[in-house]
Amino acid sequence: MSTPSPAPGAPHRVDVAVIGGGVVGSAIARRLAGADLGVALVEARCDVGDGTSKANTAILHTGFDAAPGTLESRLVAEGYHLLGEYAAATGIPVERTGALLVAWTEEELGALPGLRAKAVANGYDACELVGADEVYARVPDLGPGALGGLTVPGESIICTWSTTVALATDALARGAEVLLEHRVESVETVAPDAQAPDGATLLRTSGGDVLATWVVNAAGLHADSIDALFGHDRFTVTPRRGELFVFDKLARPLAPLIVLPVPSSLGKGVLVSPTVYGNVMLGPTAEDLDDKTATGTSEAGFAFLRGKGERILPALFDEEVTATYAGLRAAVPGGDYLVERDDERRYVLVGGIRSTGLTSSLALAEHVAGLLADGGVDVRERDDLPAPPRIPNIGEAGLRPYADADAIAADPAYGRVVCFCERVTAGEVRDAFASPLPPRDLDGLRRRTRLMNGRCQGFYCGADAVAALETCGASLAAVHPTEGTDR
Repeated sequence: MSTPSPAPGAPHRVDVAVIGGGVVGSAIARRLAGADLGVALVEARCDVGDGTSKANTAILHTGFDAAPGTLESRLVAEGYHLLGEYAAATGIPVERTGALLVAWTEEELGALPGLRAKAVANGYDACELVGADEVYARVPDLGPGALGGLTVPGESIICTWSTTVALATDALARGAEVLLEHRVESVETVAPDAQAPDGATLLRTSGGDVLATWVVNAAGLHADSIDALFGHDRFTVTPRRGELFVFDKLARPLAPLIVLPVPSSLGKGVLVSPTVYGNVMLGPTAEDLDDKTATGTSEAGFAFLRGKGERILPALFDEEVTATYAGLRAAVPGGDYLVERDDERRYVLVGGIRSTGLTSSLALAEHVAGLLADGGVDVRERDDLPAPPRIPNIGEAGLRPYADADAIAADPAYGRVVCFCERVTAGEVRDAFASPLPPRDLDGLRRRTRLMNGRCQGFYCGADAVAALETCGASLAAVHPTEGTDR
């Protein structure tokens, strides 16, 4: 169904409104926009991927350690393959580093066979138990005292920023509307009419009204609040703060793979992981809070991370910490995803999606499409779908523009470096603003180019970045409206 632009003052009218422009909401919008449906991705912030998704630990999980038999375990296992294939098609940076769980105590060592059995129960049989000698052969700079380990060769690192941008850009190309700065404030039931014989839902948002036959709630930290607007009182999201250190690129040889702790009753613990940008990451902490906006770092969090890091990989602290940040995860009771369809309200809840939601995003989208199909919605994909978008590479394992002689010869802007820490070029900044979903603020520009993400944290390139945002951003706003086109 085509979705013409509404008359001034009239609500956007769509078949399905997806609330939440994180990685999961963007994946769902992309999948549904591939059917003969009018779809709107409704996001409160000024960019997609600007909430929980931007601070993910950025691991493409095999699902080896999920609770067997849960919805999460099934969707993570499916999503691992789906997202891996999608990353290859779109250019999302992925590095197949593998991972190693390290046991530091006899209790942890005794838990490893059970973790391997859990992996097999989840359909992943590539894990191997290894002794201390093999642990140090794989990660020579580990601190003293490791007793053994469990290999997980399929665990990988991925760019969470590029993933969300790719999915939302794909949704837009398939005909979806991407409605940024549309915070949902209230929900009203609308009587049936010719276009919606069973009635519709009117979303009152800060950016205008959206009228939808079906609504999908993928609002992350705020999924419980949206759920309450639809008359439910079934769960509460507790924001769980995770603080992380990011070490300079010179530290990368210290972490050739992902070093995982053995999980305990208190959680999965602190990991050391390389990143696709060439850095090393240490974290996260796990602190339950009341404030869903508390993304600041803390002295206690830093002290905790330092203590853990000095035991796991002490040589890390001979290198520079170039950034610290904190993200909030949507912690819910029960230990599994909350995905349910309400036929009476024509509403689907997608809640309780933890950090594994990055990996499971495409599988979650297929699952939601199946729920809608069971609810009477035709979600069959069209035959005329556009090819997936190609996302500019911001990962170090691939060829970046500053090092691409052919690209520079064709366009000298790719040879003019504007951020020397991260080797970002003027051509990349220009392309970001000329993209279908251009950045609207400095953080959006960072996530698309890595500008200001290096050692100096924007000290040298920050002024140029602000100028680019004020000039290119303003002039291109009218050229690239974030709405789908008629089909």
